[in-house]
Amino acid sequence: MSSKAASVLRRALLYVPSSSPRFLEKSRGLTVDTVSYDLEDSVTPAQKPAARKNIQDFLSQPRPPHINELSVRINAVSSGLALDDLTSVLQAPNLDALVIPKVNRASDLHFVTDVLRHALPERHSASSTNPLKLIALIESAEAITNLNEICKASPYLSGLIFAAEDFALDLSLTRTPSLMEFLYARSAIATAARAHDLPSTIDLVCTSFRGPEGLKTLEQECLQGKGLGFNGKQCIHPSQVEVAQRAFAPGEKEVEWAMRVVIGDEKADAGGRGAWTLDGKMIDVPVVGKAKATVQRAQLCGIDVDAIREKWKHQEPE
Repeated sequence: MSSKAASVLRRALLYVPSSSPRFLEKSRGLTVDTVSYDLEDSVTPAQKPAARKNIQDFLSQPRPPHINELSVRINAVSSGLALDDLTSVLQAPNLDALVIPKVNRASDLHFVTDVLRHALPERHSASSTNPLKLIALIESAEAITNLNEICKASPYLSGLIFAAEDFALDLSLTRTPSLMEFLYARSAIATAARAHDLPSTIDLVCTSFRGPEGLKTLEQECLQGKGLGFNGKQCIHPSQVEVAQRAFAPGEKEVEWAMRVVIGDEKADAGGRGAWTLDGKMIDVPVVGKAKATVQRAQLCGIDVDAIREKWKHQEPE
């Protein structure tokens, strides 16, 4: 895991409509990695001016205590509304990231980047320690074919999100429980993000969330997405957040194994051993790399990795 990836945690990205002052205020009590206050799909055209004012005011107040990242989903560059959105929300001091919908080509991110550099030069200079981050929604066949250019389009790009419903509309697909119809697109997004060292890849929305069956479906989707290389999930209801954040955090046994590998590798290296085994399994460079990444992510998720290291500190490589 790169240092860039290690510093970003977006296990859940929860959308909150900016047109509702009640929902905005209610979000203060949430515990979640990222909230994206929405100016796009959940806001009707007539409500957009009021929604911009709502979110500008909200993000100018003290930060909610248990939200790590405050973002806003603006309208697509192609809609003609993005500049008005940016002019308003960029005045808010507590804005951490922008979610850009319908990014079909590099020029969409070029536009937003140019506005940011003009409007907030202090957060986009070479010496800035807190640059505003961009997260791009991939929603179409055109976007999939342009992933390489999109990933290189802005130095502030910090992640990709897969928008399954719009992608299904674009390709006239019917969503099925297996999600197999999205396999190519999801794999392409996760692979492109990894190739360009983008720290987050956020998977499709789970449309089932009510009751135990809905949460079971959500967990299954999270684990499937994790298996494809995603490290987070879009959420449309607060009840989905805990499931997503648990699923995209390393499990207890996973962290323990990873720490044992890290400790064993340190000792093998100190002893001049290039090859060693753990529980009868050969440990090589890729295994060690994955173990170190798991420990880093576990620490980012608030897991006490020091206690796990203490438990296994006397382990010797086989």
